[in-house]
Amino acid sequence: MAEVQVQEKGGKGGKVRSKKQNTRVDMTPMVDLGFLLITFFMFTTTFSKPNVMDLGLPAKPKEDQPKPPPTEIKLSNSISLLLGKDNRIFWHQQDNTSLTDQNLNETTFDREGIRKIIEQARANAADKTKFTVIIKPTDDAVYKNFVDMLDEMAITKSEQYGVTDVKPWELAIYKKKVGGPAPAAPATK
Repeated sequence: MAEVQVQEKGGKGGKVRSKKQNTRVDMTPMVDLGFLLITFFMFTTTFSKPNVMDLGLPAKPKEDQPKPPPTEIKLSNSISLLLGKDNRIFWHQQDNTSLTDQNLNETTFDREGIRKIIEQARANAADKTKFTVIIKPTDDAVYKNFVDMLDEMAITKSEQYGVTDVKPWELAIYKKKVGGPAPAAPATK
């Protein structure tokens, strides 16, 4: 509480004046009102909405229905993108017999890089309605690069795309290309 204190001067002689009451202002209700207003505005203010990207996932099959066969995508209607370490991205349109470190191409994340390559691959596809982009992040990739690729899918209007693991034969070529150790072959009994 705030109080105003007045010092009284007393002296000998003179007129005797009546004692004035000290003025006292209680600030407690004002502080309460301030906190009520702050609380009101905090609850009624619209905070920034989170930016959410739609990621269309297939419906989970019911247990009583048979599992659908794995989908095969023709090489002429697809492009595979490997997200690597140090913000590097590689692409190819090869199968396991023809992929080498010479035709595993590297590009960048800008409009002259991956965006142009996706558009060229779609233009050269045998069936443009079935063109599919296959995104394969490696263990070395960072989450930001994956989000950037999903943004590129929206920018290039690529409605058919998939995210899958890197195949062992792709991983071996990738490791050879980036200069890392080749993965060990699985042990067989």
